[in-house]
Amino acid sequence: MKRLVQRLFGAEPETGGAQLRILMVCMGNICRSPTAEGVLRAQLARAGLGRAVLVDSAGTIGSHAGEAPDARAMRHAAARGYDLSALRARPVQASDFERFDWLLAMDEDNLAWLRQRAPAQAVDRCALLLPFAGRAQAPHEVPDPYYGGPAGFDQVLDLVEDACARLVPRLARGELPLRAGAPGKA
Repeated sequence: MKRLVQRLFGAEPETGGAQLRILMVCMGNICRSPTAEGVLRAQLARAGLGRAVLVDSAGTIGSHAGEAPDARAMRHAAARGYDLSALRARPVQASDFERFDWLLAMDEDNLAWLRQRAPAQAVDRCALLLPFAGRAQAPHEVPDPYYGGPAGFDQVLDLVEDACARLVPRLARGELPLRAGAPGKA
């Protein structure tokens, strides 16, 4: 596995030198995107890619900046073995479009927000998480569970776990370019 990581990402996993950077994005960064961050991190760690891929999350609004994820999101994630307690909400920054290879939105509204603000060279690196991960069947968006009941948080986890389970092997096989259109990285 170590050699595979070196070959695909050009870094030793022990160095902490992440070669691929993924930003999960939703509106407030308190439900969906921190869940996606936590799930992807855990699945990458299990696959031995935890240090080769940096995963973060942010929101298109900054009203929850500095807050922990929604208590319901943390509770449902914990029930499935994911610890989101150390995560804190933050807004998407202009520098994120350069720092991250991929900015993966949970829904069309947040994707449109990202694409509207992205510099021209970063627009093609903004995508919806579910289709990007290779999930062809509907739904194509991760619905916002904030105003709903417990079933909404379980649905978010179901969709995100499925997407990440599809994404991690594709990353391990080198099927996804480090940066769309970047010289020497596609």
